[in-house]
Amino acid sequence: MNDSALITVGLPIALAIIMFGLGLSLTVDDFRRVARTPKAVAVALVLQVLVLPVVAFGLVTAFDLDPLLAVGVMLLAASPGGTTANLFSHLFHGDVALNITLTAINSVIAAITIPLITNLAIDHFDADGELGLQTGKVLQVIAVVLVPVAVGMVVRHRSEAFAARADRPVRVFSIAVLVAVSVGALLGERKNLADYVEQVGLVTGLFCLISLSAGYLGAKLLRLPEPQAVASSMEVGIHNTTVALTIALSVLDSTEVAIPSAVYSVLMYVLATAFGLLVTRRHGRRTAAA
Repeated sequence: MNDSALITVGLPIALAIIMFGLGLSLTVDDFRRVARTPKAVAVALVLQVLVLPVVAFGLVTAFDLDPLLAVGVMLLAASPGGTTANLFSHLFHGDVALNITLTAINSVIAAITIPLITNLAIDHFDADGELGLQTGKVLQVIAVVLVPVAVGMVVRHRSEAFAARADRPVRVFSIAVLVAVSVGALLGERKNLADYVEQVGLVTGLFCLISLSAGYLGAKLLRLPEPQAVASSMEVGIHNTTVALTIALSVLDSTEVAIPSAVYSVLMYVLATAFGLLVTRRHGRRTAAA
């Protein structure tokens, strides 16, 4: 199988397996839980769906990014949170149940927001000649994002034992795919890599920090408890870059569009860890003082 077939066929299949694994971790109760924590869910979703695309647009405009890189940042902004956000929330004492609820809802919303925001970006940055999410490609996005999640939920409903056994292998597979695709995207553009990293490194780093901060401060403004604020910050600040990379490489067929997500996938681990340590230490000092 050549590189092109590996990207157009293998990568969507890998993403479908990852999204199936995500579905195995979800239940109908995760959606029902919205009614029990409406404020926490609302603040995170408003930030993710409305605020983050505006922040991303402001950054790419301020830094005058190349059109294809700008589309890549907007695609990243439209991508949902994922299981990595759940992991970071757990590490820093967040409300993981809230993360799971947000991940479940985001998986549904992303099937609509990704094509919408990406097409608007393609049109605005005049990248139409090379890119475009036509109806067939929109359906492809829905197929690789939404359908496997639904199938995973059905499988979990029928066999919780299988879902429990499959959880760890799918998580390991997810990390392996993310690393392989990120490295592949960066190597594929190695001639221009230094320029691209210089252009998008600062933009994606700022985007990650603003996203983490907005998720945390938005929850605090609504006077939500600390665990929900941590959960919100991780859900809003950590994106499912495997989704963005797959769409850039296999649906849009553009390595350049994938570069921001590849760079972000490295930065987010460092920045989310630093942010998590900062807020937990501050909260610990406040609690001790109280």
